[in-house]
Amino acid sequence: MRRLTAWLCLCIAVIVTACGSVGLGVPYGGRSEAELIVAKGPPTGRYTLPDGQQRLEFARGPHGRQTFMADVDSRGRVIEFEQVLDVRRFALVTPGATRDGVLRTIGQPSDRAPLRDGELWAWRYANRHCVWYQIELDPNGVVRAAGYQPEPGCNEMAGAPARRAGAG
Repeated sequence: MRRLTAWLCLCIAVIVTACGSVGLGVPYGGRSEAELIVAKGPPTGRYTLPDGQQRLEFARGPHGRQTFMADVDSRGRVIEFEQVLDVRRFALVTPGATRDGVLRTIGQPSDRAPLRDGELWAWRYANRHCVWYQIELDPNGVVRAAGYQPEPGCNEMAGAPARRAGAG
């Protein structure tokens, strides 16, 4: 029983330490923008929202696998802080969306590639299916297509095939 208790305590300590290292579970609501920047570093993007609020982007992790967005009110106080690279947010990016709207929703892509008649953007994100999220922009910066594709260079575990749609 002692061995099990010690093992559980170790697991809890590792989880708490890991969450603290990326800022999960730390309440940022109500803090000032300056306090947030001291805690998280300079934002990797800044976007004006339609209601005059600001959205600050904090891209994290190797190849941008995590991006946090903080919404700041007109008084400079954080009202929301969340990780946005997930299937719920990707579902908000649909054909017809604008380049600026995509950036406000999921932040800067981790990869960009020119196309003959537009541009391809891709986001690496934490998932167990070895996929990444991609959008195709037309020359005017409007989303033409969006979806999931196998991530280049990703080693699939145990030979399991990658899922293409709705991966998460």
